[in-house]
Order: sequence, then structure tokens, then C-alpha cells
Amino acid sequence: MAEKRSDKTTITDVARHAGVSTATAGRVLGGYGYTSAENKEKVRLAAQALGYRANQLARSLITGKTRTIGVVAGDIQSPFYASVLRGIADVARAQGFGVLLTNSDERLEREIEAVQLLLEKQIDGLIVAPCDTSGARHLHDAAASGCPIVQIDRRVAGLAADSVTLDNRHAARDSIGRLIAAGHRRIGMIAELERFEFGDMEAFVDGVVAGSIDPETLFPSWQRLFGYIEAHIVHGISIDRSLIGRAGTYSGSAARAATMKLLQRADRPTALFTADGLMSAVAMDAITSLDLSLPDALSLICFDDLDWMRFLKPGITAIAQPLTEMGEAAARLILSRIGGEGSAEQHHVLTHTLALRGSVSAPQAIDA
Repeated sequence: MAEKRSDKTTITDVARHAGVSTATAGRVLGGYGYTSAENKEKVRLAAQALGYRANQLARSLITGKTRTIGVVAGDIQSPFYASVLRGIADVARAQGFGVLLTNSDERLEREIEAVQLLLEKQIDGLIVAPCDTSGARHLHDAAASGCPIVQIDRRVAGLAADSVTLDNRHAARDSIGRLIAAGHRRIGMIAELERFEFGDMEAFVDGVVAGSIDPETLFPSWQRLFGYIEAHIVHGISIDRSLIGRAGTYSGSAARAATMKLLQRADRPTALFTADGLMSAVAMDAITSLDLSLPDALSLICFDDLDWMRFLKPGITAIAQPLTEMGEAAARLILSRIGGEGSAEQHHVLTHTLALRGSVSAPQAIDA
């Protein structure tokens, strides 16, 4: 049992109790330099007896390390980030690292502020879901300063940093292919599609068809549209661009307006693909308000497998992302870089699984 003390125990106190020099106690408690096994044990027992707690700030001044990882999430309320953060925290904790979490709300100015705050806190490494995949000067500057960075979910063009992402193109292409295999030819899509610097959606579709767009550093919703277009091309089906519902912002009201516009058409799609969890929730609200039955009146596949999708009748077929695995992989990468790993950039691309439920069937005739 530790001795009760009214004052704060110092390294000098521990050294005196252990019968070693202050320098020796400092090396043992700070985790640096060489000390004999005998003296290490003396210091450990003395620290335990006195209730000594390490001063992390003082240790960081000696070692240059704070044993903390900074994380910038897009939206900490999102189930997506909750699962990713769990993976990060579990791996970090197992290695004796703490996690400092900040939130960007998917706004670039807030991300810049968050990164600056974390750097001022002397984090050892940064895990970030970048808002801007084409510029992100603040991340380039952080990497140039020597801060290890791992990107999650998205990649910034030209940024010298590791990444862990999902193969969004393949996931979307697989899902649209299943709808096509079920007999659907008019497949709608609802997506945020907020950021694309090379023109409008028409230009994007033309670019994918022409093979002139590099998908690697596109924002995820655009990568999913890329896969939607690819599936049509592979199966020889013409692309009806009016079936692509673009919310234009990560907003429930904007997504609902785009969904209602699509589903209230006389020639509405026979199947719908939603590009993320918010789009899926809004789409279900619209489907319910229009009294459309799944899968008879409309087939549905959603990106992101959320809890509520398995409780509905019929259950919703959904793309499941390995989110905890994404966080774990990101944490392992950043800890490796903090530890001095100097290999070339690593870009881990994870694969999805498709949770098959009851929301897909062959298309039915639409009443005029």
C-alpha cells in the first residue's frame, strides 16, 4: 500500500527512498537511458510506496514525446466515426498512448483550427479525415514539420502521409451490379456529392466515361458515384443522369428534397442506392411518407450498415464498412511512424461486405 503523503511526491523523494541518485530515478521513471535491473526494481518499489505519479509534461521535455495521438474526426456524433475511434483508442491504449479527439464538422476552417490546436499540444502523431482532398495546405505543412500523419476515409492529393480507406468504387459497383442482376435498369442514386473542383456533375460523368478522372483522391461520395457509373458501363446500360440525386451538401433537408424529387417522378426508378448513412435515413423517411413498399414498389441498397436496417421488415440490404478495423489499422500505422518506421508511404485499402437482407427483388411495373 502506498504511503499517504500530504505533499506532491517528486523524483527526488523517490530517489531518496530507493537509495539511488536523482538521475537514476529520473531515467527509470522517464523510461530513457540505461539503468541496472536492481536499481530499476528499487525505484519501482519506491515509487509505488510513495504514490508517485509521473509528470507527463516533464517527461515530454526530456524524451521529446508526449505519448499522445491527435485525431480530427469529421463528425463525432456519426456512427461511422464512433466505430473508427473505438479501433484507434483500443490500439493506442494497448501501447500506452492517449488520444486527443477534435471535431471538424466537415468544415475546412474548423479542421485547420483543430490541427493547429493538436500540434500546439505536442502530439506525437495525427490521424485525420481530411475535409479537403485537393489542397489541405495545413496538412502538407504539418507533414513537412515532421509530424507523422495517417489519413482515414479520404486521401489528399500529393500529401506525403499514410492512409487507410475503403474501396468505395468496388463497393458501389458491386451493389449496382446486384441490382442490375435482379433485373433493374432504372437505378436511382442519392448522394451528398458536395466537393468536386473540376466542374459540375455532368462533367464528372463525362470524365468517368472518358476515363480522364483519377478516383484515388476523390471524396468518398464521388468515388461511390464513380462505381455507380462503372457498373452501368460494364453491364452495357445507358446512364440516365437525371436519376442521380445530388444533395450538394451533407444536409438532411437537402437530401430529402433530392429523394422526393426522384421518387415522385412518373417514371421513378425501380431501385435506389443511397451513398451514406444520412442519405439512407432520409431516403427511408421519404419512402415511408410516399407509402412505397420495399421491395415490391422499390428495391433499396444502402451504403453503411446501420443498426436500424436489420430491425425493419424487410431488412435493408446494406454495404458494411470494416470501421473498427479502419481505426485499428490507422492507429498501428501512426504508432509505427512515431516509433521511427521510415518505409515508403503505406496506403491500406479495405474491402466491404454486403449484408444481404430483404430489400431487393425483381422490378415491378409502376402504375401510371
